[in-house]
Amino acid sequence: MTSPTAFWLAGRQATGEDTFDVTSPWDGRLVGTVSVPTEAQTEEAVAASVAVQEAFAATPAHVRAAALDHVQRRLVERTEEIARLISAENGKPMKWARGELGRAVSVFRFAAEEARRFNGGEAQRLDTDAGGAGRLALTRRFPRGTVLGIAPFNFPLNLCAHKIAPAIAAGVPIILKPAPATPLSGLVLGELLAETDLPAGSWSILPVPNDRMPALVRDERLPVISFTGSEQVGYAIMDSVPRKHCTLELGGNGAAVVLADYASEADLDWAAQRIATFSNYQGGQSCISVQRVIADASVYDRLVPKIVAAVNAQVTGDPSDDATEVGPLVSEAAAQRVEAWVDEAVGAGAKLLAGGKRDGASYAPTVLEDVPAGATLACEEVFGPVLTLTKVDGEEAAFAAVNNSKYGLQAGVFTHDVQTAFRAHRALEVGGVIVGDVPSYRADQMPYGGAKQSGVGREGVRFAMEDYTYERVLVLTGLDL
Repeated sequence: MTSPTAFWLAGRQATGEDTFDVTSPWDGRLVGTVSVPTEAQTEEAVAASVAVQEAFAATPAHVRAAALDHVQRRLVERTEEIARLISAENGKPMKWARGELGRAVSVFRFAAEEARRFNGGEAQRLDTDAGGAGRLALTRRFPRGTVLGIAPFNFPLNLCAHKIAPAIAAGVPIILKPAPATPLSGLVLGELLAETDLPAGSWSILPVPNDRMPALVRDERLPVISFTGSEQVGYAIMDSVPRKHCTLELGGNGAAVVLADYASEADLDWAAQRIATFSNYQGGQSCISVQRVIADASVYDRLVPKIVAAVNAQVTGDPSDDATEVGPLVSEAAAQRVEAWVDEAVGAGAKLLAGGKRDGASYAPTVLEDVPAGATLACEEVFGPVLTLTKVDGEEAAFAAVNNSKYGLQAGVFTHDVQTAFRAHRALEVGGVIVGDVPSYRADQMPYGGAKQSGVGREGVRFAMEDYTYERVLVLTGLDL
């Protein structure tokens, strides 16, 4: 009988008393069995992180950078193995699993680069007033304290990387909790970190059950919480610890706007293909997948059949098949929820143009138009392979439609006009505006986060490092400036 997968406690492998199984959402097969840390082991990890804080912060930049470089090299060496693990536990097609691993490689590479240049300090002359004669201020950043990183299931490797890599780069201890549905990919990072010279206690990866998380969230020794997941859970965390520093990367219902100037056949073919692909990639289980298409009336009737054809051409099926583009959702319950929302919208008058069928945990790529404003599908994040289409008259109406949402993560605007691009940047209430493409574009080094109920703070390696640290000013006196 295979031994359960160990977790990582203060840099070393450990096992607890209980285990849980990880199964494939595609066929239900057992992917792995994971050991659960006891409460005493969790306490040991927290205590170790506190004990190492000063020493880790003082670790030379080249040591931290070398560790991060090592992880990115080892990810490359184990690409196929780890991509298959991502696909098995998450249901993500291999095409996207390999892409996720490539992004995680970039995250660790960017973090190594930032570790070498972060905290160079900024000098400011204070003799701009007479009282500051001979004084110079030097600003540097220092760790706030141990980070509690809580990662979701939809990018089980890369979003763990987005928690861990910036912490190591900044010399900040971290305790990472991977998602219960997909812990194996995150635990692989522990194997690679254990091959480095990072100090014991500077990192732990603990698959703690969700029902034990409130106590960990409230632990005063963990002053920083970095959470990626649902709006409900994220704000419940923030409300429970109002004095902690929280970064919340939450939901969205990403809009792709197609404006009147984006009108050639080539333009519309490109827009339709990108929309079809990125409303369905990861099974639609991405906070920035395309959920809403808002198209100008002058192009709408030509664009819709192109979108429907491109959606129908998406290859669905076994995620282990290299040809598959759309696999299952993370669970049958998730697919049933999507099914219920689509059925509700159709029952209220929406027109189904494609899809609308469920098979176990899989839901067919789906397109609807004329979705009533009060339907759940129009208001909430579907987190599934479902796309709604809306016709509008003009740029102002298009931008108003984007903003008619409680969410504001990212938006895509298909236009060739640079002035329109700047107007979109000013008008759209989102954390990122992607011009000439869908809202699903994310470069892992750029600031990433939302407005309104899409969260608080920013990820992206350097921006996360800033969240994990705070500025401290040193004033030198009696200098000849």
